Amino acid sequence: MIRLESVSKIFQIPHVKTKTLFHKLLSFSNRGYTYEELYAVRNVSLEVKPGEFLGIIGKNGSGKSTLLRLIAGIYQPSKGTVRVNEEITPLLELGLGFDDDFSCKDNIYVYGALLGYSRKQMSAMVEEILSFAELEKFADTKIENLSSGMRMRLAFAIAIQSVTPVILFDEVLAVGDLVFKKKCEDIITQFKAEGKTILFVSHTFDSIRQYCDRVAVMDKGSLVGIGSVEQMIELYEQTILTAA
Repeated sequence: MIRLESVSKIFQIPHVKTKTLFHKLLSFSNRGYTYEELYAVRNVSLEVKPGEFLGIIGKNGSGKSTLLRLIAGIYQPSKGTVRVNEEITPLLELGLGFDDDFSCKDNIYVYGALLGYSRKQMSAMVEEILSFAELEKFADTKIENLSSGMRMRLAFAIAIQSVTPVILFDEVLAVGDLVFKKKCEDIITQFKAEGKTILFVSHTFDSIRQYCDRVAVMDKGSLVGIGSVEQMIELYEQTILTAA
């Protein structure tokens, strides 16, 4: 289903920040203008089986989100290969693509288009999406007038309409209050029961224990362990957190 072979993602960080065309031309001829290579993901090999629910844990900056973006095809690997045999719904940057000048209802159509849905398909989903997001009264309100939490609820409600066999979750249970969090948990439970292949990034170990079949531990861009839930949580707590 999903296979990564010796995958690395390298970002180049310039040592000198140029602001004008003159500076850029000057730096072009200046041998002292160099880049530092930042390995966001380093030499990761990983296989996820069909129907598996894989948790990914690690400190902030450990490469978890970059890894999901590589699997989703948002980033291309600097080295190695990423193979995914099925369609993917990435629930990563919820709300990306919203237009502040559009209403909630208009943004549902826009966001749906980004997910590959036609206007006719989205029309059949609008009321259900607004209901799930608890935004029925705000259907014609501009997105710019909503709180960040309301925006995330709307984005999540749209994204979960996907019927793809692979879903990537990046800290999605932080999108609302306890009542909405329970609704999100019910959706994740439903996806698991349907046999979808799920990669799940979370800092909440209760959620990792509740859903995951296996857990991968990331640290400084590297995959430092993959195995049973309790063993990997213990590895993370005893070797990575204590070293911080």
